[in-house]
Amino acid sequence: MFDSNRRKTLISSAVAGALAVLAAPGFAQEAAPATTPDAKADTIQEVMVTATRYSTSLLKTPVAVTAVTQEDLTRQGAVNIKALTGEVPNLQLGGAVDGSSGVQIAIRGVSNSDFTEIGNPAVGLHVAGIYSPRPQGALALLFDLEQLEILRGPQGTLFGRNSTGGSINIIPNKPVIGSKEGSAELDLGNYNQRQLNVVQNIPVTENFALRFTAMGVKRDGWINQTQDKYDVNMPSKGFPADGIPDTDQRHNTKVDKSDYYSNRNQWAARLSGLWKISNNLQWLVAYENFQNNDAGDIAMKDCAQAAGTPYACTGGKYDVAINVPGITDMSIRTLRSNLVWNVDKQTDIEYSYAHAVQRRFQQQDSDSGYQPIAADVDATAAAGGDHWPVVDNATYTLGSKFASDVHELQLRQNFGSLRYVAGLFYMKEKNSLDYGQDFLNQGPNGYPYSNFYHQPDRQSESKAVFAQADWQFVPTWNFTAGVRASKDSRADKNGQFWESYGTDYFNGQLNPGGPGTPGYTGVNSSLLKPGMGAYYGSGVFPAASSISDHAESWSKTTGRLGLTWQPNSRNMVYTSLSTGYKAGGFNDRFNLCGTELDANGKPYDCATGPAGPQYSYLPYKPETVTNLEFGYKGKMLEDRLTLSATVFYSRYKDMQVTGQHTVGRSKRTCDADHPACDAVISWWSTQNVGRADIKGLELEGQYRPWRDARLTYSASLLSAKIADYPTYSDDIGCNARAAQGVTPCPDYYTGTNPALAQLRPYNVVGNHLPYAPPRTMNLSFSQDFYFADGWSLTPWVQARWQDKMYFSLRNLDTPHLSDAQRAYSQVDASLRLSTPSGAKFPWHAELYVRNLGDVRAKTWAGIGGPQQTFTVASYNDPRMFGIRVGTEW
Repeated sequence: MFDSNRRKTLISSAVAGALAVLAAPGFAQEAAPATTPDAKADTIQEVMVTATRYSTSLLKTPVAVTAVTQEDLTRQGAVNIKALTGEVPNLQLGGAVDGSSGVQIAIRGVSNSDFTEIGNPAVGLHVAGIYSPRPQGALALLFDLEQLEILRGPQGTLFGRNSTGGSINIIPNKPVIGSKEGSAELDLGNYNQRQLNVVQNIPVTENFALRFTAMGVKRDGWINQTQDKYDVNMPSKGFPADGIPDTDQRHNTKVDKSDYYSNRNQWAARLSGLWKISNNLQWLVAYENFQNNDAGDIAMKDCAQAAGTPYACTGGKYDVAINVPGITDMSIRTLRSNLVWNVDKQTDIEYSYAHAVQRRFQQQDSDSGYQPIAADVDATAAAGGDHWPVVDNATYTLGSKFASDVHELQLRQNFGSLRYVAGLFYMKEKNSLDYGQDFLNQGPNGYPYSNFYHQPDRQSESKAVFAQADWQFVPTWNFTAGVRASKDSRADKNGQFWESYGTDYFNGQLNPGGPGTPGYTGVNSSLLKPGMGAYYGSGVFPAASSISDHAESWSKTTGRLGLTWQPNSRNMVYTSLSTGYKAGGFNDRFNLCGTELDANGKPYDCATGPAGPQYSYLPYKPETVTNLEFGYKGKMLEDRLTLSATVFYSRYKDMQVTGQHTVGRSKRTCDADHPACDAVISWWSTQNVGRADIKGLELEGQYRPWRDARLTYSASLLSAKIADYPTYSDDIGCNARAAQGVTPCPDYYTGTNPALAQLRPYNVVGNHLPYAPPRTMNLSFSQDFYFADGWSLTPWVQARWQDKMYFSLRNLDTPHLSDAQRAYSQVDASLRLSTPSGAKFPWHAELYVRNLGDVRAKTWAGIGGPQQTFTVASYNDPRMFGIRVGTEW
């Protein structure tokens, strides 16, 4: 980083004397020799990227792409992709709070919210150019990388599986033949953070080398976590405190801060080998193991919004009461192979293969200990009711295995004015999952409800043939044309679903009585035994209520057309029209009349259509994005300033949205909760929701205002809005909105349009897409100070700001209920001391602080709590500070 050929900037003798202490005996170094300054030391050096499947200069690549180095990632404290939120124009990342360990990746507002085994990411994730199908892979530690490349806009031609939002390519460092280089760095910070990175390159022979790298991080959780032993005390409704916890205590153990939710406990290692078989043939093989033992994330009450309501926080802002401690045991083991044959000066053939196996066990407390207030309880110990005074929910992934094989074959030829790349892509994924949920104290009897999914064989297959050519038809003009034909299929074999209502939950171990029974006040912890509920697997349930055997397939041809004008070596203007698609899918087999039973233990009939069960897989279509883009890339001010500017317009059709959707209606007895004499049936599923129009401007670049100073900048304007969604149903937090006097939920539709039956129609046209702030800015500055003896000191500061952002299509933003994150800014800084270049024992030490202002921004938000009564959210990390000390050899 610090070139000894640079002219040394002289610092005052007082400052130099203070730093000379570090050069005392025991720290003695050889001073870097004085040399002639490099004429190019203060120009911005060229960065190479692989966005076109060729290695090309970033400023001569006619696509919207950002390259991030390992040095940038380390300085920003980025151990996984989530840390890049706001660092790249129109890139937003959030965490899943559904117990899936998923990562929400959004580029220009295009994202995906299904992290399960049936979901496809909208932003393709690649490692070393090879597609990685599971979004959980984005959590893998970013360590020992050559660089990270983020492509924005649909990728429907060259990269892996077709994607609608963009592509992220993680490029690890390769072994270096003939080198013994290595490094180590230790990071110690607040919340008891400990992070260690080690790299060693091993020259085995003159044409073969190994590279071993490992990284681990541990950190305490920053929330205030206590044990949940809630004992309800509502005597007026027949629920007096009795000294027995009413929440499930079967998993409730005291844990240390190191195992609190929001902690970090991860490690990864990679061993790679590069064999230069001949001058024209080389083979790179890498094996990587990632292990995640975090407690996971959890949704917490937004105390600021709850203030002034009956749901105001009674303790600290980040207090949670937990009776199911977070446990994650997720491993991702990957074998990658890359064989490149340089046939001749014009022709390369490349074959890549990856085999990955992801396994996961996970348990999560889904309620965070928030309990109903008396005003929301309509049940009594004598008569029962729908809303009981205790809420206790948990999710369990007892086992999952996601196994994938990815193959890609490329042919590249370059004939001067014409070059092209053509290839074949194939992916096969076989997934299995055992997943369950427990919900205690459900109406009308106060008994628990539980469900369990056993999906032993879910297969996805994707095939594609692609080609893209660049033709320089005159010296300064280049024409690009590309096409990709994709075919995707999915099959679900013998998928099983179980439910337990009423006494079924107790698995024959007891009959606790019910409302009106002497002493009955609902189900408390003393009645819950091993062998009851989802944690104990399918064997504790009655016969499966649904079995899924289904298959579907989809195909699409997408492509790219582009035109580039490069009048000179420092300036380029381009335009492109590109398309991308994401395959369709289907959900679990579901009874549209609902799954609940009436008082006689029989399922309710549908309100419309045949009286009996009506089963559907709730299929959904592919989504597509068509993108028109104009861009400029160039160098100015004697190569001291770079600018990349992109203007784009995208049409986003048949957008897939995963969430709680209305799917049917069942007949019920008329009462206060069912005034229409039926009940709306909603189900967690994926649906196509119409069209969105996306347009914006992205700017990024670097500037060297004077010697040894560096300034990087980025900014974006984004308008990502719904253009057509006639069947949106607004049923978010209806009871709470009515109680608080804010914008009420619309009435149920009573007209004759069958598409609106069972819905609460609301016009969301013009609403923002989730994870799409209209404006963002990012600015960082560093200055190298050199001393006469060769030591250097580098202060660095970064500030970023982003506009208000929503987390749902409803864009609900009232004083006490909201799915928005207000505009916020964040500042990071560091101060690095480095030994002279050429020192026998080079080392560096860097003090850092991230999130200097301790700004708690939401990474996800929604309306939650008992009966959807207040805002819940997950948050970014608080202020983090520490020191990094490292060496190289």
